[in-house]
Amino acid sequence: MDRLSGRWPVPVRFVPLAVVLIGVCFDLLTPVDYHGGPLLAVACVAAGATLSFGSTLLLSAVSLGAMVGLTVWHGSFGHVLGAAEIANVFLAGLIGLGVNRLIDRYGRSLATVRTVAEAAQRAILPTPPERMGPLDIAVRYRAAQSEARIGGDVYAVEDTPFGTRLLIGDVRGKGLGAVGAVSVLLGAFREAAEWAADLPELAERLEHSLIREGVRRAGEDQTEGFTTALLAEFSADCRTLRLLNRGHPAPYLLVGGTVSALDAAEPDLPLGMGGLNGSRSAPDAHPLPPGGTLLLVTDGVTEARDKAGVFYDPVVRLAGRGPFQGPQEVIDALVCDVEEWSGGRGTDDMAVLAVSYH
Repeated sequence: MDRLSGRWPVPVRFVPLAVVLIGVCFDLLTPVDYHGGPLLAVACVAAGATLSFGSTLLLSAVSLGAMVGLTVWHGSFGHVLGAAEIANVFLAGLIGLGVNRLIDRYGRSLATVRTVAEAAQRAILPTPPERMGPLDIAVRYRAAQSEARIGGDVYAVEDTPFGTRLLIGDVRGKGLGAVGAVSVLLGAFREAAEWAADLPELAERLEHSLIREGVRRAGEDQTEGFTTALLAEFSADCRTLRLLNRGHPAPYLLVGGTVSALDAAEPDLPLGMGGLNGSRSAPDAHPLPPGGTLLLVTDGVTEARDKAGVFYDPVVRLAGRGPFQGPQEVIDALVCDVEEWSGGRGTDDMAVLAVSYH
């Protein structure tokens, strides 16, 4: 229970004790017809929801002792009214302890399910090699703290005859449906990346595979299923970077202490929605200087919010922090900063892929 209660801010954990003190003062300072017993009972139940089992037991004992003392003070100890007030606090203490055990059991089950979900996610998304030629590679996946379901974030790296190709995307939905789509997308990427002559052809193959998979499924996936995706390709000498964006958050290029967003010249729809647009956008080409790092993220990064509801912006937050020594250092800095920005209140999965050219 200590693990679960630790989620509460420290001031909240003092609320039950404060309620006990208020109840005692209320009982002592008001006419005899007014009683602080109900507040003591509320404090016992509140302790069960916010404190550890030991702290709940201690506060319940303090509340019961205070109630006994108040009945003695008012001369009702041993009478029906006094006995009823003591019984109410005693019963509230038992309820608080019961609530505490239920929350603890739920928290342990949720932690187990989340661990299994993250293990399954990592089994589907194996870690790519740390180095491909002159490219250093690092990835990070973090499950949303508010969920215990397998998400739809996906990433992959393939060394192909056309150069190193990357994929990062976000499949709509969660659970088994998202797992199926992620598996199809990864399989299609690994196969098509080897022979597709360019990124538009690769994107077309991925979209075709997802549409075919959607037809096999019943429900809303047939009409509303889509996947945001970003494809990247490094030229053979790694000096040119080609990007094809299909409705995904823009990648970032870090050079020294500068950070710039590589927005698509022509925004396009996600995979699975190509039928709504007659023509598809072409790839954008960017020079890649030695020491530069390409940073690809999912919306778990760009949609993270602070207490005021302001979205996280890597361009602003990471500017001036470089130069970074490698992609892992970039990811570590980004993830820590997102955690600080959002206060650990992540509501979506977060996948990050960074590639540095040396």
